[in-house]
Amino acid sequence: MDGSMWCAANYVPLTPLSFLERAAVVYGDRAAVVCGDRRFSWRETRERCLAGAAALARLGVGRRDVVAVIASNVPAMYELHFSVPMTGAVLCTLNTRHDAAMVSVLLKHSEAKVFLVESQFHAVARDALRLLADAKDRLPLVITVSDPSSSSSTGDGRGSNDGSVAVAEYEALLRSAPRDFEIRWPADERDPISLNYTSGTTSRPKGVIYSHRGAFLNTLATVLVNEMATMPVYLWTVPMFHCNGWCMVWATAAQGGTSVCIGSVSPGVVFDHIVRHGVTNMGGAPTVLSMLANAPAADRKPLPRRVRISTGGAPPPPQVLAKMDELGFDVAHGYGLTETYGPATTCVWKPEWDALPPAERARMKALQGVAHAMVQEVAIKDPASMETLPSDGRAVGEVMLRGNTVMGGYYKDAGATEEAMRGGWLRTGDLGVRHPNGYIQLKDRSKDIIISGGENISSIEVESVLFGHPAVLDAAVVARPDDHWGEAPCAFVTLRDGARATADDIIRFCRARLPHYMAPRTVVFSDLPKTSTGKTQKYLLREKARAMGGLRKPDRSRL
Repeated sequence: MDGSMWCAANYVPLTPLSFLERAAVVYGDRAAVVCGDRRFSWRETRERCLAGAAALARLGVGRRDVVAVIASNVPAMYELHFSVPMTGAVLCTLNTRHDAAMVSVLLKHSEAKVFLVESQFHAVARDALRLLADAKDRLPLVITVSDPSSSSSTGDGRGSNDGSVAVAEYEALLRSAPRDFEIRWPADERDPISLNYTSGTTSRPKGVIYSHRGAFLNTLATVLVNEMATMPVYLWTVPMFHCNGWCMVWATAAQGGTSVCIGSVSPGVVFDHIVRHGVTNMGGAPTVLSMLANAPAADRKPLPRRVRISTGGAPPPPQVLAKMDELGFDVAHGYGLTETYGPATTCVWKPEWDALPPAERARMKALQGVAHAMVQEVAIKDPASMETLPSDGRAVGEVMLRGNTVMGGYYKDAGATEEAMRGGWLRTGDLGVRHPNGYIQLKDRSKDIIISGGENISSIEVESVLFGHPAVLDAAVVARPDDHWGEAPCAFVTLRDGARATADDIIRFCRARLPHYMAPRTVVFSDLPKTSTGKTQKYLLREKARAMGGLRKPDRSRL
């Protein structure tokens, strides 16, 4: 067919902004955002987003300007995902656990024109701005976002620049904003919509560029993966700053859902809100699943219906998956990175697996699965030759992806972009295998593989065994120097409340279930350092293991 017959009038750039426009019409009176005693309908949410866009535009924000924000899961954070791109600008959500030094680095790198700060983060923001000022770097205009539990602020939104953090106030700006703002739709769907910095668990964070097109497509994939029916109720435990809440900010708009925002994420709070609001969907890192699975009986409540909870970041222990199923949660396990807008693969469940024994069902659910509907392809490849490895469940290679929901690149870092996309695929740095049924399974981060006496040891496999110990609540395994074998597994373990176990107990338990060389030779009992998204910061544990020095006595049991 002659391509010239295509009608240009039918081309409209894809953008998640269209989801809000539709939601305001179709679901106008239904709740869009609930936070404590505050409730906004979809019609009100659209009006607030337009007011926010008008206010930002009046402050000089235009196309491709960066608007940064550091805030928890509050209504303003939700709204900014629409109001900022409505101006043609790019939203940059910062990790709430960053210190002032890192915040100042990211504000400078992103060249943020405006910086919105929730009140609880004023101290960090103030110190970050002071560092910028001391370095004589340009300072962004600062807007404070008041505590959502406080009464509405007053004033005209024109704060005085007296050295305090607040030079303008969000709610006041909304009230004083012009009411005739016209949305600046993207001229090209590949225009940037957000700038997300990687977690920085292994290196200095890099700025990942999301496009309107990629965000639109990954949002639809998120709706499908989470089986979100019309008008779902979504409980926010995933930080909205992380991959734009795994694109769930836009997904709830696409389906006319209700976003339930909570402050602290604790078992009692989560179970209470699920029951009170009739939650249908939620998300959470494996640590959140573990927290719910191990919740005290006093904090649990019978669920009024089964709740679909998406998880990713690390393979959830099979024991935790089995317990979640028992409690009434349907776990959607997937895998992704900041560079893939969050979720990229999902363990698509097959009805015939329902007949499997519980332990086998949990093992199957722990697989990372297959590419979701909007990813072009996921493969296990030899990183040197780029050869696709056989799907035999044994050939270990690097997980690589390509498609429309892979990042546009790293902001102002062409070298890192070229390296990450070398060969035309996103190189994840994760190692895995593909099983004969086409499902992939992560084995480890390439940096986390333990090489002991020439043998590769998967820290994930050792951790899976550790989670089977009845006294273990959380565990992570890293390499400790070994003067004889090169490296040896070192386990950092958190015990359940009231449980007891010695290092020898843990080691004997692992040796009964693993080849001896894979069992930890060192066990350290402690809480594990986590990122704000629940990922264990293994680089900190590796530093601790290295500081212990090398193991000197050869382990004769492995000979």
